[in-house]
Order: sequence, then structure tokens, then C-alpha cells
Amino acid sequence: MGNRKPIIGVPSNVLMDDHKPFPGTERAYVNQDYLDALTLAGAMPVVLPMVFETEDLQAQLAFLDGVMFSGGVDLDPLTYGEEPVPGLGDTYPDMDRHQLPLARMARAAGLPILGICRGMQVMNVAFGGTLHQAMEHSPEFLRHVQTGWRHAVSHSVDLAEGTRLRRIFDRDCVGTNSFHHQAVKDLAPGFLVSARARDGVVEGIETLDDSFTLGVQWHPEGMVRKYPDMLRLFRELVEASIRKGGNPA
Repeated sequence: MGNRKPIIGVPSNVLMDDHKPFPGTERAYVNQDYLDALTLAGAMPVVLPMVFETEDLQAQLAFLDGVMFSGGVDLDPLTYGEEPVPGLGDTYPDMDRHQLPLARMARAAGLPILGICRGMQVMNVAFGGTLHQAMEHSPEFLRHVQTGWRHAVSHSVDLAEGTRLRRIFDRDCVGTNSFHHQAVKDLAPGFLVSARARDGVVEGIETLDDSFTLGVQWHPEGMVRKYPDMLRLFRELVEASIRKGGNPA
């Protein structure tokens, strides 16, 4: 492969442009802070457009050393066998059609995977789990939608002993930002819960095996400049990707 940075694919989100001169135009995008965090960690990020044919998904994965699923709109509950409930936010089924099979194929190919917010939910649903569709309608949950600065800490997350996530941060609790109203409900087979908020909401999942297949519910990419420890997640993804096939530049 030569002496190069590992290439991390980031599936795109969809933005509907309501402004002139082209109202109604769909735009593929990824928030810049995800790409910046991967770059700071030593990776070469690549934004992946939505494709749906198996051979096209395989072609996307063929040149990657790892995959990171970012935040975004709600998953369509039909993807995990439920009907929509009041409080469900915007969905974009084509994103699900791209990302769910991509996650399964990436894992089958042995690629390291990091999921952030919606990305963690994609991982859970892709492998057989379900989601709470609208947490704000349940009094049992704390507020998980932050209204302050994106980097600001809004609640605590406890990290489970003996997990990869605990080893990454080397402590039992981290302060996190929070921008979600959905969360893992039924955990996918083959995964374990590696972190929870104080109300019991799942904030981290990872696989039971030794692969780097890990998700967090908060947004570390928005925290890395104020809280450098958050960069550890991206560095771990990069290091796992280097072991898979990429070489440090």
C-alpha cells in the first residue's frame, strides 16, 4: 500500500437546500468537525456518497482502511420492525439504505468501525437492535438535547469496567455533550453496553469480540479542541485502521 495515512470513509448525510437559486436541491455533506477530528488523529478522511447496489458498496469499501458513521437524522423505525411514534424526527430512508448494509459489509470485511450519535444507532440497528424513537416523551429519561455550545459538557457518562471504551479513556466517568432524542433500546446480539448516562441511557456500545467496532452516543468531534482526551477515540480508530492495512505517513 505504500507509506500513506489510513483512509477512513465517512458516509454522507443529506441536506435539503431551501434557499435560492436552487430550492429543493439535495446536498451530500459531512460536518467539518468530523473530518477535522479524523485529520488531527492522523487519518485521511473521505466522504462517501450514497450508493445502493452491492457492487457499489463493495467498491466503496475496497479502498478504505476504516469507516466512521457520523450523526444525522433519525433512522426510519421500519428498519427495525417498528411503526413511527409521535415525536419521531425527520428521516431520510436512502441514508438507511446506504449505511445499514455498509455497516454490515464493513464488519464482514474486518474493517474498524466507529459510530457517533446516529452512527452508533446505525451500528445497533444494522446488527439486529432497536431504538427508543422519542426519549423526550418518557419521563424516565434526563434531558439529552443540549442547547449550549457544541463543545460544552452537559452530563456524565459512566464507562463499564473491562471494556475497550474504558481502556481508551483510562477512567470510569467522562463528561460529554449531548444532542440526541433517540437511543439504543434493545441491544444488538454480539454487542455489549460499554457506557451509560446516569438515567440508564446507553451511551456506548462495542462488540464482544476483539474487533474495533465501537459506538458512542455523544459528539466527541465537537469536543476535541477543548477536551483533547476526546481525540483518543479517533486515534484508536486510526491505529486499528493502520493495523488493518494502512501505514502511517
